[in-house]
Amino acid sequence: MRRDWEKISFDVVMGLVAVLTLVLLAAPTVVVIVVSFTSGFSLKFPPPGYSLRWYAELWDAWQLHFAAMNSFKVAARATGLSILMGTAAGLAIARSKALSARLLDSLFMSPLVLPALAFGLSALMFFSALGMPVSLTTLIIGHTVVCVPYVVRNTVAALAQLDPTLLECSASLGAGRIMTFRRITLPLIRPGILSGGFIAFMSSFDNVPVSLFLRDAATDMLPIRMWQDLEGKLDVTIAALSGVLIVATIALILVMERLTGLSRRLA
Repeated sequence: MRRDWEKISFDVVMGLVAVLTLVLLAAPTVVVIVVSFTSGFSLKFPPPGYSLRWYAELWDAWQLHFAAMNSFKVAARATGLSILMGTAAGLAIARSKALSARLLDSLFMSPLVLPALAFGLSALMFFSALGMPVSLTTLIIGHTVVCVPYVVRNTVAALAQLDPTLLECSASLGAGRIMTFRRITLPLIRPGILSGGFIAFMSSFDNVPVSLFLRDAATDMLPIRMWQDLEGKLDVTIAALSGVLIVATIALILVMERLTGLSRRLA
């Protein structure tokens, strides 16, 4: 009887904590979406009325279009490089039991541990020492360094679930390493690579600290443009843009969940 009461108490407390956590995480997003439909000229909650006018204003916000295109270009190219480099690094780390492989694994994870602002400043000083002015190229390199760990981690996790018997069977049937990789290894770890690439793309598109140091006027980035507009004039258009980004992100997550089982790989 006492054990049943303890179990019920534990379930009730954990349920309340879970609900409170969910409310705290979701409430800001709900507030932004509601405010994006305001008919007023300020970010006020609850809004005085509801309208789609600020979503229509997005069509004429050319500065946001320019910044969004730059962010998409940088995120797409950084994700492509991250998938290429991260997959190769993940294969090397997973297939080696040497101490150097463990050290390389820690080295690849270091951009996630180092404070992002410190890395952004370090990258700026590094490119300055090399005589490279900030540009789209420096942004892509900086974002790639930050994004590679996501692909490495997901690739290593996918390889850990790969049954080695399949590789032995392939070798016993006369297949070479390249054919075994192309016909067996790559198809089986593809969901892990795609999951890492998706997280890398979202991390790059939303990155502020690295972009803050490595951009110039010709490479304005969307998160920084949104922050500057909110800081200077509390533009309601930014709330509408946030609503668009939230819906687009949810749609992408649903697509990736369908293709790769993203939630299982992040668990």
